[in-house]
Amino acid sequence: FQKKLHQALRKHPSYPQVVEEFITGLESHIENRDQFRNCLLPCVPVQNQEASNAVHSYCESLIKLVGSDGLNLPRLIVNQLKWLDRIVNSKELLSTIMQMICVSPLSIQHDIITSLPEILEDAQHSEVARELSSLLKEKTELTVPILDALSSLNLDLGLLSEVRDLVINGWDHTQVLENDIIISLVVLYFSLPASQVNVNQDCIKLLFEVIKSAIKFQKTILEGWIKAIENVYSASDHKVLDLIVLFLIYATNSKIKKQIERMLRNKIRSGCLREQLLRSAFRYHPLVMRDLFPAILSLAEVFVHSADSCIVSFGSYMYKQAFTAFDVYCQQEIVGALVTHACGGNSEEVDVALDMLTDLVSLHTSSVVPYGVFLKSILDYMDNLSPQQIRKLFHILSVLAFSQGHRSSHIQDDIHMVIRKQLSSTIPKYRRIGIIGALTMVGSMAAKRINSINSSITYSVYSSCGQIPQALALYYDELANLIQKGNMDLQILVGYITDDLYWFNLVPIEDSAFLFPVKALYCLEDEESEATIAINLLPLVSQSYLNKHENEVTAKMSPVCLSPFFRLLRLCISELNSGNLEDIDALLVCPLYLTNLEVGGKLDSLSKEEREFLCTLLFHALNWFHEVVNAFCRQNDAEIKGRVLARLQNITELQSLLEKVLAASPGYTPPLANFDSETVEGMPINNTVGTTKKKNKGNRLQFMRIFLQLGSTSVFPLQDSPGKESRTSLIPLQSYSAYFRELDLEVFNILHCGLLTKSILDTEMHTKTREIVQIGPAELLFLLEDLCRKLEHVLIPAPAKRAPFLKGKGKRNAGFSHLCQRTSQEVIERVVEFLKPLCNHMENMHNFFQALMAENHGVVDGPGVNIQEHQFMSSCYQHLLQIFRLLFAWSGFSQHENHSLLKSGLHVLTDRLKPGEKEFSLEDLLSHSFQYLLNFQHSVPNIYCALSLTQLLLVIAEKSVINLKHKEIGSITKYFLCQSWMQPNGTRQKGTQFNDALHTLFCIYMEHTDNVLKAIEDISRHLLMDYLFPPLSHPQYGRLFVETFLKHGMPLLDYSFKKHREDVQSLLKTFQLSTRQLHHMCGHSKIHQDTGLTSHVPFLKKSLELFVYRVKAMLALNHCQEAFWVGVLKNRDLQVSKYRPKAPFCDLMSFCQKVLKNIKVHMGKDSLSDIQSLFNASKV
Repeated sequence: FQKKLHQALRKHPSYPQVVEEFITGLESHIENRDQFRNCLLPCVPVQNQEASNAVHSYCESLIKLVGSDGLNLPRLIVNQLKWLDRIVNSKELLSTIMQMICVSPLSIQHDIITSLPEILEDAQHSEVARELSSLLKEKTELTVPILDALSSLNLDLGLLSEVRDLVINGWDHTQVLENDIIISLVVLYFSLPASQVNVNQDCIKLLFEVIKSAIKFQKTILEGWIKAIENVYSASDHKVLDLIVLFLIYATNSKIKKQIERMLRNKIRSGCLREQLLRSAFRYHPLVMRDLFPAILSLAEVFVHSADSCIVSFGSYMYKQAFTAFDVYCQQEIVGALVTHACGGNSEEVDVALDMLTDLVSLHTSSVVPYGVFLKSILDYMDNLSPQQIRKLFHILSVLAFSQGHRSSHIQDDIHMVIRKQLSSTIPKYRRIGIIGALTMVGSMAAKRINSINSSITYSVYSSCGQIPQALALYYDELANLIQKGNMDLQILVGYITDDLYWFNLVPIEDSAFLFPVKALYCLEDEESEATIAINLLPLVSQSYLNKHENEVTAKMSPVCLSPFFRLLRLCISELNSGNLEDIDALLVCPLYLTNLEVGGKLDSLSKEEREFLCTLLFHALNWFHEVVNAFCRQNDAEIKGRVLARLQNITELQSLLEKVLAASPGYTPPLANFDSETVEGMPINNTVGTTKKKNKGNRLQFMRIFLQLGSTSVFPLQDSPGKESRTSLIPLQSYSAYFRELDLEVFNILHCGLLTKSILDTEMHTKTREIVQIGPAELLFLLEDLCRKLEHVLIPAPAKRAPFLKGKGKRNAGFSHLCQRTSQEVIERVVEFLKPLCNHMENMHNFFQALMAENHGVVDGPGVNIQEHQFMSSCYQHLLQIFRLLFAWSGFSQHENHSLLKSGLHVLTDRLKPGEKEFSLEDLLSHSFQYLLNFQHSVPNIYCALSLTQLLLVIAEKSVINLKHKEIGSITKYFLCQSWMQPNGTRQKGTQFNDALHTLFCIYMEHTDNVLKAIEDISRHLLMDYLFPPLSHPQYGRLFVETFLKHGMPLLDYSFKKHREDVQSLLKTFQLSTRQLHHMCGHSKIHQDTGLTSHVPFLKKSLELFVYRVKAMLALNHCQEAFWVGVLKNRDLQVSKYRPKAPFCDLMSFCQKVLKNIKVHMGKDSLSDIQSLFNASKV
């Protein structure tokens, strides 16, 4: 119509004047409403016609309005109604429109219904919703437009619930094509439970598309989702929908990515979001998760960077699930991301990436093979990989290389080329990489029964390292690792082992060619026969040390290879004989060819070369005994257990001797004992020992550096007793741990041993007597120290930082090669098995100190106390507490799959209080374990044990959700703070480390008390000030406070004195009282002659004098000089007791002269009486 009208007007002869005439005529024509209505309708209405006929006529008119040219005039008319400025009678209009809907065709009904929210006013929304709800019951084919209209109306909760019920009840009657729209509308606006809807994946995908759109463009919906998910605190209440929505928010809103990352971390750490939920998301909603792949990849990368093991585990699981569920493109992206992690430079991140690749290669080998070219690129970064990481890398490549025959032959060629290149290198680092890589490949091929290639590679490696002792030792160690894992055919090694049995001599040794005379020591048999075997240790060390033979002979006869070869031998025997070592049990009791070790008392008479030779001999002897204990600790025979304990005693004796010899051998470098790391890694601190007082102080600082290197859980050194030889002349062997052979975790089975009996046989091999053998304090301390170091290494993550340029990663792992081949969970499982004997030993410590205090009337420094025994037992006590703390502080316990392991450990502690009971909830186990450990508070011998026990109780309490034990922890820390800590020699514990421990305890107490100020006042009343606040800090920080007050406070008081005189006077009076404590501190330094304290006294005195002068200047400025007077300050100590210092007369005269000089300079022309009074106040 518009087009025809436009054309007619343009063709008119009087155009364009005809346009104005047409508009004027139209205006006059439509002034009459009836005429305008008739103009719109193509039929002429009858005045007396019934309403039904009128509606029928209207219906026919609407049909005619839809012309054949595709122009829908009814839709145009409805659209025009949206733009009405004012409705005169909205109720009548609604009634008319509803009548029109009833008689209109379906397409026109759809247009009218969807336009209702824009035509009608807001006040009619409820009425419209009721009309549409009634219509929804009658005509289900109008469900989509009705729900679309309802989504734009403001509805009350009752009507909303009614509409939702109508939709659910009529769900089965809707068409499948309508389901997508209905789901999106109903779920978004009416909170339809997804469990009540049975839809296909396309519908679910559309549902999340609607949610995605809503949270992207509607801030209220976004905040609502975040708040709703954040307020769910139980894992059982979290649904898959929660996790996917968080991924959606992370993908669509870049501004709140950090917030979502933080929320996910907290949920994972608390155990609310578990791997099972993530697995369900990938399993049941693959299409939705595929669309979110970039967000998933980004989040996984962020999580892997975390320092929290449970977060890292969740990120790893995201990678694995995505690789399994997604297509080839996503798999390639995932492998590329893991390769990036492996080459990134962060050691922890590299381990995680290689572990994930190992799992993918093991479970989805065929899927990973096409991406072998990406994995081969990691070979270019081997310089920055640790030995264990190199093993993982070559295992991954070996599995890919031999998995699909000729299809992966290019990987085989590349690996063989790299290994041959490394083995032929003259640089030890690259030769070491070649040995590790080659034997790792041998182990991977052995699992696939490829023995022909195995034999050739093994012989090739043996030939390449046979000339170099360190390389040959590494070869033995790597073969032993393969046997221990069951990845080696023992028949290949028979020839090598039988050819190398020259280590054990059967004939006497002539000692004329050696630096020291040969003597057989440490034989556990009572009577030696001529055929008894012995370890040729001193001859081997002498030949190696003097370099008298050719290189080939020296390499094969080097003592460096002795312990590695024995490890390989005993593992082979154990594997062939199902763990029985009877064939080689003579090596447990046989002597060592050493020398008379009494030369350790005549070190001054030995040359430097002889002392270093003796150090080397002792290191090799200790490493031999380490491997002997490793070998036979698994045997169940009681006699063998007794002999193993005897070897532990030999170890502690040799260690004591080695400490003395090392102290006399400055600059000495021990022989290597662990061969898969750099030679310079784990180098000990220079152990130069001085004799003067100044050098002694340097040694103490050096010892503190050693202590700091050992980690925060190391044992604090005990103070020496006066009058005895200082123990600082001994070198602590902890700094040499990388030069000792590693103890296996199975060695700690010895902790299970209580009292053992050792048979003593006569010449006819009959039992003559039986001795009781018990593990002693020294041997127990040796085992506990090693276990503590192992737990520190495995359970405390390294700092998350990149390694320096061109520097390897093996330093931290030096001495822990075998331990690094176990996961932290495997280590925890083994340590949990040792909890029962550890509890036994800790209770023994408790009983020992309780009995000691009972004998000495409640004190530990009685006259009959054995100081050395006290030190051993105290160190054992602290190490036991540290082991418990390290164990239960493991972050992996927060993961749901490790809860059973945590409960097993706690049940051991609970069983000590409530034996026999089996069923406990986690909260009950935590409560009972806390109470068990709390019982040890009255037996701790020093503040270091007290701090360890407090930290252990904190770890247990923090795992509880409902009972954090604030009151109990506050009470025990207060008890420890109020203790007077004494050493067994009768002196009070003191020093920097003591102050640090005291400070840590005080901070813990402040965090667990309700009223901090009252707690400080209460503590100060019962505790000596030099305990709670170290005297050294008072002069230093007190002076700074006084100087700050003089600089910034006094100028304000100058101008405030006139208006606020009383406030200023009160402030100065309070400050003056505070400075008196500083005066007392100066007196304390004079009484105790503390050089560290007195060095701060002159500066403090000067600041206090300046305060006096500054106050007088302020009074003079305000014309109140007469108010200033000086009194006599009496000398007092920290307990505010008077004392009369004894000072030489010359010191007194010197002091008086200084005082007069200061008075003259600062006071000028003051009266003689003022000078005299000030002088009297300054008298000493």
